[in-house]
Amino acid sequence: MQLNVHEAKTQLSRLLGMVEQGESIVIARNGKPVAELVPLRKKGIQLGAGRKDPEVNRRAIGGAWWKAMSDGEADDFFEGR
Repeated sequence: MQLNVHEAKTQLSRLLGMVEQGESIVIARNGKPVAELVPLRKKGIQLGAGRKDPEVNRRAIGGAWWKAMSDGEADDFFEGR
């Protein structure tokens, strides 16, 4: 189903109900599709052996996971070494 922005704004609650039932909704501006409402995935990647406690996951990964790569590490990564 495709709607323009104005229609989507005025019918958002109904559209969310349709999405909850599994339907995808395309929102268009001047007839050109710009966004899609889709159901959220129920399952995703869970870190820390499937634990649901985010603090446990943070500890399992360690504090340096976000550090930027050095130039050499980036070169190795992009060259497939």
